[in-house]
Amino acid sequence: MRRPIILSVILFIAIVFLAVLYFRNLSTPGSRTTAVLSSIPNNAAFIFEFNNEDSFYEMYNGNKLFAAVTGKQQLDDLDTLRKQLLASNLLGQFFNGQDVFISFHPQKDNSVGLLMTTSADRKFDPEMLDKTMQNKQAGLKISKINLGYDVYSDVLKRHFYLVSKQKGVYAASFSKELIDAFVAYQPKKNQKNFILLPQQQTANSLANLYINYAQLNPLFDKLFKNKNSDIFKSQRLLPALGVLGLNFKSDALMFSGFTETDPARGSSYISLFLAQQPIVSELKNIFPSTTAYSVNFAVSDAKKFKIDLSRWQAKAGLQHEKDSLFNKIKTETGIELVAEFNKVLGNEFAAVTTRFIEKLAIVKLTDGSALRPVMNNISTMEGDEIGRFNYNKLPFFLLGDAFSMFNHPWFMIVDNYLVLANSKNELVSYRDSYFNSKFQSKQQAYNEFDKLQTGRSNVNWFINFKNSQAIFKRDMNDNFYKAFSDNEPGWKNFYGASYQLSASDKNFYTVFCMNFNQPDTASANK
Repeated sequence: MRRPIILSVILFIAIVFLAVLYFRNLSTPGSRTTAVLSSIPNNAAFIFEFNNEDSFYEMYNGNKLFAAVTGKQQLDDLDTLRKQLLASNLLGQFFNGQDVFISFHPQKDNSVGLLMTTSADRKFDPEMLDKTMQNKQAGLKISKINLGYDVYSDVLKRHFYLVSKQKGVYAASFSKELIDAFVAYQPKKNQKNFILLPQQQTANSLANLYINYAQLNPLFDKLFKNKNSDIFKSQRLLPALGVLGLNFKSDALMFSGFTETDPARGSSYISLFLAQQPIVSELKNIFPSTTAYSVNFAVSDAKKFKIDLSRWQAKAGLQHEKDSLFNKIKTETGIELVAEFNKVLGNEFAAVTTRFIEKLAIVKLTDGSALRPVMNNISTMEGDEIGRFNYNKLPFFLLGDAFSMFNHPWFMIVDNYLVLANSKNELVSYRDSYFNSKFQSKQQAYNEFDKLQTGRSNVNWFINFKNSQAIFKRDMNDNFYKAFSDNEPGWKNFYGASYQLSASDKNFYTVFCMNFNQPDTASANK
C-alpha cells in the first residue's frame, strides 16, 4: 500500500533529501532547464530544483532537518530502491551534474504525488537504459510500460515507474496516476507556469524552489478536510509565480527570492501592498503567547492603501453594498465612519488565530482615544470597554478581505490598538494577555526564530507548529495529520515557519524560513 506523502504547504522541503537518495548515482553540464520544466504537468504548486554535484550532497547528507520533514521510513524506502536499482556506473556518467526537479501534484485519492524529473547528457544513448533494465536484479520485477518501465520491489512491496516521452528528459514516481499524467501532458504555447531564473543565478544557487500560487488551493484541498481553512489563505489567492533560492543553515531551512504578480490573471488583496514600501513590524510584539498562526500586514502610506482598497472593492462590484452600509450608519448615528476610521488608522493590522482557535484582529491606531467614542456610537456596549458592532461586514470594508471572518464582531480599544473578535470571551482572554504581557515576543523560542526573519516586510505569515496542532487535528485529512503527529523524527521537532513578502520594483521580495525547536537551556542547566 502506497504511503501518503506527508506535507502541509511547507512540506515541499521534504523532497530535497528524497531527491538526494534517489538521484545520488545519477549525478555535469548538459541540462535543459526549460525543456524539463515545460514537461512537468501544470497542476504542480511547487517544484524544487537542485544540481546533482558532490558539494550539495556533502552539505546536506545526514542533515536532521530533512529526516524530520520527510520521516525516517520514507527515506529508508528511497534508499533501498536506490541500492536495488540505481547503482549503475554505466548510467551515472550521463546524469552527473544534471538539474533535478521535484514537483508536488494533488491526486484523486486525497494524496499528494511526488514527481522527479531530470535530463540526461546529450551524449546519452537511451538504449543504455534499456540494457540496464533488462538485466535481472535480485528483489526487483521489471516490466515495460508505455514510454518506460514498471519496477516492483519485493523489499518495499511497491511499484516505481520510470518514463521518457521526449529525448533526454526522464520522469519517475511511485504514483502510476502521476506518471500517466506526465505522459499525457501537452504544455500550451506561451503559457508560463513558473518563473525561470537567469542562467548565471542558477549556476550560483545551491537549489531553487519554483512556486505557482494558483495551484496552492488544489494542493490545500488534499491536505485539509476543512475546505474553508484560512491557513495561508491570502497567499493562496495571489495570482503570481515565485522563485526562491536555498540559503544554507545547519539548523534552519531558508529560501529567498522573488514573487512576480501576473496582472493578466487579475489581482488579489495582497496585490494592494505592491504600492507600499516595506516597514519594520512592531505589531507582532503584542501577539498572544498562544498564537498558532498569524498574518501581519504593514503599509508605509495608510492613506494610499485605503484609496487603493476602495478602488479594488469598487472594481469587484462591491461599491453599492459598501455605500448602502455606510450611508445607513450615517443616517442612524450621524457618523462618517470611513472618514473617522481613516483618520486614526496606523500602518499595521493583523489577523491572529490562537491554539484555542480564537480569532483576533489587531489594528494599530494613531490615536485610540479619538476612535473610542466613534466605536461606542456604532455598537452595543457591555460595560465601558467592550462592545459589539451593530452592523455587519465593517472589518471587511474597512480593512479588506483578510478580515472577512469578522462579520459581526465584538471590539475593545487598548491603548492605541483596536482589537476585534467573534465573541466577548475571546476579547477578555486577549485583554488578560495584553495587560499581563503574555506575548509571543516574551518567549525565547520565538525570539530565536524572529532572528531568521527580514526586518522589513509588507505581508508576514507565521505559524507555530506546536500551537497549531489542535487546529491541524480538527482540519487536516486524517492521513496527513497522523503523519504530522506521529513521525519521529518529525514535525514535532520544528518550532515555526514564516513566509514574508516585501514590495520591491512592482514585485515581492520573498523569504521563507523554518527552524528546529531550540534546546531548553533552563532545563538542561538544572
